[in-house]
Order: sequence, then structure tokens, then C-alpha cells
Amino acid sequence: MLKLHIFKGSYQCLLYPVYPVSTIMNMLCRAGQIRRCAASLSHTISQVTASRQKHTLPDLTYDYGALEPHICAEIMQLHHSKHHATYVNNLNITEEKYQEALAKGDVTAQVALQPALKFNGGGHINHSIFWTNLSPNGGGEPQGELMEAIKRDFGSFQKMKEKMSAATVAVQGSGWGWLGYDKESGRLRIAACANQDPLQGTTGLIPLLGIDVWEHAYYLQYKNVRPDYVKAIWNVINWEDVTERLQTAKK
Repeated sequence: MLKLHIFKGSYQCLLYPVYPVSTIMNMLCRAGQIRRCAASLSHTISQVTASRQKHTLPDLTYDYGALEPHICAEIMQLHHSKHHATYVNNLNITEEKYQEALAKGDVTAQVALQPALKFNGGGHINHSIFWTNLSPNGGGEPQGELMEAIKRDFGSFQKMKEKMSAATVAVQGSGWGWLGYDKESGRLRIAACANQDPLQGTTGLIPLLGIDVWEHAYYLQYKNVRPDYVKAIWNVINWEDVTERLQTAKK
């Protein structure tokens, strides 16, 4: 129902709807429900923020000097305890800021934090894989189903090494070379990712083996000769870990 009101002493008129009392009560009830829902959501987010466990730097299963002469102890110590630790710390800080922005409904802040989440989250994921991909008892050739998959998809182990080495050395600036598993095709694939972009989030491939070609991973020992570093790292690849990752990826 619409009513026309004309104000005395003026030529203005106001046209507005007049609702039944029952309709107004329903509207107020819905508004109250919305406020309670928003309050409940805010409380839930606060609880999640409070209960969220912080990311931690994973321990290595070997000493910093255990991969010598292929990767020196100084590089390993700095790489793990400084560089990786920084990614972990910054990821925790960024996640806290993101949860605060989420609780406040601050979409602008949420969007602004995405690059830091991707960079530090990717750095943490990539390095956590990297450390287990390496072993003082590594090197040689893989066995069993991993070797069979490599021969099927690349022709031979040597051809896979050459292809992955070339792709890794060719990374412009900082990044990673990867051997990944394509779940859709059931095949192994080689890919490269820039910066700390995570393989699965970037390509859809499940990471099996990663080679870090940020300069902090090799420069103290190999200077600007990245190919020598990539050639040397094959001597400490933990093929048992790569095989386990393949088995998990297939499930």
C-alpha cells in the first residue's frame, strides 16, 4: 500500500510504502537474525584464529655438513636456519593479519595479503619438500615403480636427468625445477616455477622432486655457475623419498 503525504505550507510531497505491522515485525526479525549470524561468524573466525597452530621450521634428518662436498655446510646452515625460517615466520605473521582482515570483513586487506601468502607459503612448502628430497646416502638411480615410470615417460633415467637439468638451469632469475606427477594422465612431467610459486598450485602437478635454484641455494659454493650446482645435486637425491611421494600421489 502506498500513501501520499503533502506537507502544509510547501509544495513537496512524499510517497512511501506503508507496511502492515506483521510485515514490519518479520523484517525486524530477519534483521536480528542477520546480526546474530554475523556475530556468530565473527566469533567462529576469532576462535579459528586463536586455535590456529603456527607453522614451524622442520628439523633436518641429517647434519648441515652431511651433503658435502656436493652442498657445503655453510650453505645448508644459512639456507635452512635463515632463509627457510624467514619464510615460516613471515607466513605466520601474514596468516594472522589475514585472519584479522577476515574477521573484520576487510576485503581490501585480504586481497593485498594474497601475494605474501603465496610467496611465504610457497617458500615453506617448497623447502619442506626439498630437505627430504636430499640425503647423504642419496644419488645413484631410483628403483622399482619410479624407475619404470621414468623410462616410460622419458625413455631413460639419463634422458630425464638431462631434461630436468636443462629446465632447471634455464629458470630466469630465482625459481625451482620440478619433477611432478600428473594425476589425470598418470604420467610424470617436468616443470619450472618462478620465485616460490608452489608447483601444484601453479601447474596442477603433484611435486615429487624439486631443485632450488635461488642463488642462496648455491652461490657461496658455485658462484654464478648454476649448471655445476645442478649437476652436483643429483649425487644427493633421496630416491626413496621421491618414490614414496609418487606412491602417495597415485592414491
